[in-house]
Amino acid sequence: MILYNVTTNIHESVHDQWMIWMQHKHIPEILATGKFSSARMVRVLIEEEMGGVTYSVQYTTDSKETLEKYYQEDAPGFREEGLKLFGDKMLAFRTELELIADYK
Repeated sequence: MILYNVTTNIHESVHDQWMIWMQHKHIPEILATGKFSSARMVRVLIEEEMGGVTYSVQYTTDSKETLEKYYQEDAPGFREEGLKLFGDKMLAFRTELELIADYK
């Protein structure tokens, strides 16, 4: 299992607008691509020197190949929309993770 992690710092001035967009449009549309089975959104509790609020969204997919298809077919449009809406008030970086074990 592969986790596609997107960590985003969002400026306070657009925080509420961004949160609504993420929860009601962006995350549902990414899941609707059929390339991810679930998503989890968490708030990062460490305060950044640059300010803003930081969140991490982890999307679960079955394989690196499926994630590559997402990068090729879907990611450019999603990234463009985020930049258009929030510009320099949003800073994001992405990490690919491989699940080794899940403990409960």
